[in-house]
Amino acid sequence: MAKTIYVLNGPNLNLLGTREPETYGHHTLADVEKLCRDAAARFGLTADCRQSNREGELIDFIHEAGASKAAGIIINAGGYSHTSIAIHDALIAVKLPAVEVHVSNIYSREPFRHHSFVASAAFATLCGFGIEGYRLAISGLAAKLGVTAKS
Repeated sequence: MAKTIYVLNGPNLNLLGTREPETYGHHTLADVEKLCRDAAARFGLTADCRQSNREGELIDFIHEAGASKAAGIIINAGGYSHTSIAIHDALIAVKLPAVEVHVSNIYSREPFRHHSFVASAAFATLCGFGIEGYRLAISGLAAKLGVTAKS
């Protein structure tokens, strides 16, 4: 079985910790990446963490995950979640299990955030748990893969 999961973060997530901390909290992207590496390691997996503000680059990362036969994808597509059919299509095309994550509760925010194109390409969506949503997503992905935590 593949041991690598791709953790993909979209636009503006590089500003975590400083961007609207009342909505997104004070943790940084580096905190998210450490949390993901640690959570993945509990299951004997490796988290390959990447961030881009460019839609095409996120799609390239998804294609790379498919080509390398990664175990799965955790994705926070940021604002592209609500606009990008292309990211949806890329996730469908690579046929890898994916979990969508949002730091904030998108359903308690502006109405345009209530729809996600990414959600229908993922087997699960988590929102509103802050960066803990990434740990939950990795646990859920591991369960989907049939991988148990190492003691």
